[in-house]
Amino acid sequence: MAYRIYLVDDDRFLVDLYAVKFRTAGHEVGVFSSGEELLAALRKADAKMPNVILLDLVMPGIGGFGALEAIRKEHLAQGSKVVILTNQGQDSDIEKAKKLLADGYVIKASAIPSEVFAETIRTIESRTPPVGGPR
Repeated sequence: MAYRIYLVDDDRFLVDLYAVKFRTAGHEVGVFSSGEELLAALRKADAKMPNVILLDLVMPGIGGFGALEAIRKEHLAQGSKVVILTNQGQDSDIEKAKKLLADGYVIKASAIPSEVFAETIRTIESRTPPVGGPR
């Protein structure tokens, strides 16, 4: 089954790397370099919602937590999973992601692209609620 995947990261090299991996497997990929770009796309009346958003935390302007807070507050991307994909591995960041009901948390430096790919597909296909409770 093909999925729609949104990649949100200001690191162009990593975005291109992951985009190629997902597209080669037959998935549709949307690429955004900031939280503002993501939110603008999700707020469009005719927006096609992704199955999953892979969201970096550290970006210029609205970072990942700001984007995730807006998604939750404005009820954007209903039915979409959100996976934090970042190099920020502090316990406080992981706890904040849980409070914002992120569906997953992957530390980029600890995961090769094939692991990110596998974790993303597993998260999409998972029927369990995010860590921290139901939405």
